[in-house]
Amino acid sequence: MKPLKRLLITGAAGQLGAAVRNRFGHIADKVRLSDVADFDAENAEAETVRCDLADYDAVQRLVAGCDGVVHLGGVSVEDKFSKILKANIEGVYNLYEAARKNGSPRILFASSNHVIGFHSPLDRLDNTAEIKPDGLYGVSKSFGEATAKLYHAKFGIETAIVRIGSCFPEPKDRRMLSTWLSHDDFVSLVVSVFRAPLLGCPVIYGVSANDAAWWDNSKVSYLGWQPQDNAERFRAIVEDQSPMPGRDDPAARYQGGKFTTDPIFE
Repeated sequence: MKPLKRLLITGAAGQLGAAVRNRFGHIADKVRLSDVADFDAENAEAETVRCDLADYDAVQRLVAGCDGVVHLGGVSVEDKFSKILKANIEGVYNLYEAARKNGSPRILFASSNHVIGFHSPLDRLDNTAEIKPDGLYGVSKSFGEATAKLYHAKFGIETAIVRIGSCFPEPKDRRMLSTWLSHDDFVSLVVSVFRAPLLGCPVIYGVSANDAAWWDNSKVSYLGWQPQDNAERFRAIVEDQSPMPGRDDPAARYQGGKFTTDPIFE
C-alpha cells in the first residue's frame, strides 16, 4: 500500500489518543486529529477538527479527504446506554457511512477485549472466539465489529478489528499481565495495518508479547506485526502490589475481570 495522504485519528484527546496521536507522521503526509473535546495537538503540522461522532453531517466532513482512519473515538468505559448509543453505535454507523461515501479509506477500528469478557482465563482465544460481552460497552464494540464486517462484505471497506487489551505505559494489576498492550506495540500495529498490501477485515488481539497472554494472533501473521514488549518484566512489582484473587473472584473466573460485575447504568 502506498503511503497515506491523510490519516484521521478520532478520539485524539482520549487516554490512548493523546499517547500516540503524534507518532504517525512517518506513514502519512498529513494527520487529522479529532475529538468532541478541546485539546492541544502539540504538533503545529497536524490538522485538528472538533467533531461529535453522533453528528452525521459533521462526520461526513471529517472523513472527506482521508485515506486512512484510526478510530479511537467514543465512550471507552461502561456508562449510561444513552451515551454509549450516541458515541459508540450511532457514531460507528456515521463513520462507516462517511467512509462509504468518501473513497472507502482503510480503517483501524479500536474494539475491545470486553467483547469476549465472559470467557475463562483458561480459554485460549483466536479470531473465531464466541462473542461474550461483559457489559453494554462490550455490546457496543460487538456492534462495531459487525458493522465493519458488513461494510467490508458489501462495500469492500477494509478494517482491522483490533480487540485492544489494556493499553497503558505499564500493567497496573495481575489481569494486565495477560492483557497489557504497550504504546510502542500499538503504534507498530497501526503501522503494520496501513502498510499491508491487502488487509481484508481481520480480528486482531491488541496485546503485547506477554508470556501469560490469553489470545492467539497466529491467523493474522500475514500482517508482519511482531510485538516487542512483555508484561513479565513487571510481574514482581505487580504481584507485590496486587493480592492474589480468590478462586470465586471475577478476576480469576473471567477474562473481563471486575468488568463482568460492573453495574448497568440507567
